Amino acid sequence: MANKNKKNIVKVFGVASFLNDVGSDMIAPIWPLFVVSLGANMSILGLIDGMGEAIVSISQAISGYISDKLRRRKVFVWTGYLMGSLSRIGYSLSTSWIYLVPLKILDRFGKIRGSPRDAMIADSVEMRERGYSFGFLRMMDNAGAFAGVFITLILIHFIDIRNIILIAAFPSIISTILIYIFIKEKRYKKIYKGISLNNLSKNFRLFLLSGSIFALASFSYSFLIIYANNSRIEKVFVPALYLLFTLFASLSSIPFGKLADRIGRKITMQISYLLFVCMCIITLINSLISVILVFILYGLHKGSLETVQRTFISELSEKRYRASTLGAYRMVTGFLALPASIIAGLLWETISWETTFIFAAILASISTLLLHRVKETLEAR
Repeated sequence: MANKNKKNIVKVFGVASFLNDVGSDMIAPIWPLFVVSLGANMSILGLIDGMGEAIVSISQAISGYISDKLRRRKVFVWTGYLMGSLSRIGYSLSTSWIYLVPLKILDRFGKIRGSPRDAMIADSVEMRERGYSFGFLRMMDNAGAFAGVFITLILIHFIDIRNIILIAAFPSIISTILIYIFIKEKRYKKIYKGISLNNLSKNFRLFLLSGSIFALASFSYSFLIIYANNSRIEKVFVPALYLLFTLFASLSSIPFGKLADRIGRKITMQISYLLFVCMCIITLINSLISVILVFILYGLHKGSLETVQRTFISELSEKRYRASTLGAYRMVTGFLALPASIIAGLLWETISWETTFIFAAILASISTLLLHRVKETLEAR
C-alpha cells in the first residue's frame, strides 16, 4: 500500500505539472506581442525576460534551503503554482508594461516549487524507479507545453490576447488545488542548521563544474529561432518548430529516464550533452532538413537532460540536504544562462553565427569529458 501511495504522489505531481505548463505555454507564443502592445520596446522586453530568469535561479536556491531547514516541502509547491496563476490574472488586467515588472517577479518566483517538489519525488520512490519517475514528470511538463501552444494557436483566431492570458491562469489554479488536497507530507521533528560548501563532496563539486561549463554553452532557445528564421524554411512554419521541439522532448523523457535506471545516470547525461554537440554541428549544414533535425535533437537533448539531471543531483547529495543541493545547482547554472546568451550574441554579431554554435559545441564537449570523471554513488547504481 505504501508503494502505491508513493507512485500516486508522482502521478499527482505529473498532472499538476502538465496543467501548469498548459497555462504557462499558452502565453509563450504571444508574450512578446503582448508586452510590445503595452508600449514596451525590444530592450524592455529583453530586460523583463532576463530579470525573470535571474529570479528563477534565486527562488530555486532559497526555497531549496528553507525547505530543508524547516523540513517542509508541500507548501512551496502549491504556493508556487498559485503565484503563477495570480500573475497571469494580473497580466490580463495590465494597461502598461510597467505593471508587468512586479507581476513577472511574482510569476518567476513561483518557481520556488521546483527544488522542494523534486526532493519530495526523490524521497518518495525507490532508487531503481527514480529515473523513470523524473522522466514521467518531465514528459508531463513537455506535454503540457505542447498542449498549451496548440491551444493558443487555435484560440488566437477567436479571442484576443488579453483573454487568452486570463484563461491561462485557470490550469494553474487547478494544479494548486490538486497539490493542496492530494499530496500528503511526512512530518519531521528535527531541524538542521543549514548547508554550506563544505557539505558538498569533491565529487559533487566536479559535477557542478561540468554542469556550469555546459550552462555557458547552453545559449537561449531564441538563437535557434533566429537560426531557423534565417534559413530556407518559410517563416510561417517557424512557430511549428517549437511544437516539434516540445513533442520530442515529451516523447523522449520517459525512455531516457528508463535508460538512466538501466545503464546509469552519468552515461545517460553524457548522451544528452553529445546530442547538444551534434545539434550544434548540424546547424552548420544550414538546409531545410538540417533545421528540422536541429529542433528534433534539441527536443531529445532537453528530454534527456532535464530528466537525468534531477535524478543525478538527488543521488549525489545527502538526503537531508537534497532540496538545498538541487536549488544550489539550479542557481549556479541559472545565473550562467545570462552570460551564455550574451557570449553567444557577441560571437554571432562580431564574428559569425557559425562561431556561436562551434563555441557551444566545444564547451559542451569539455563538459562531457569532465563528467566522465564524476563518480556515481552506490545508491545511483
